[in-house]
Amino acid sequence: MQQDLPPYQMLPTEVKMEEMPRSTTVVVEETQQQQQTPPRDHLVWSLFTTLYGNFCCLGLLAFVFSVKSRDRKVLGDYSGALSYGSTAKYLNITALVINIVIVVVVITVIATVVLPSIFRAYRQP
Repeated sequence: MQQDLPPYQMLPTEVKMEEMPRSTTVVVEETQQQQQTPPRDHLVWSLFTTLYGNFCCLGLLAFVFSVKSRDRKVLGDYSGALSYGSTAKYLNITALVINIVIVVVVITVIATVVLPSIFRAYRQP
């Protein structure tokens, strides 16, 4: 795509190039999108949640929302990326809490039910 150049105007004959100023001023303005930091997509966290703690497919859902967030960020839609990224974050947090609760329950059951029965079996002659 080639941009059209502005129309060229000839200098009047009484103006000479030696009399023209030799400096050029370029004004660069930052747009609002350049000033914003891109929102986080939590892709790596979602990947690890999917691989190591995928309770009720929460990790997979978080991974899907992270990919959607990254796609929105690439397209420049920061509000959509922020929405998908925050959904992925909350799904990751929920999956993490559920996994921690499951680990605590399993350790508690092993400590209170399984281990005493094993020790009783070895103590009785």
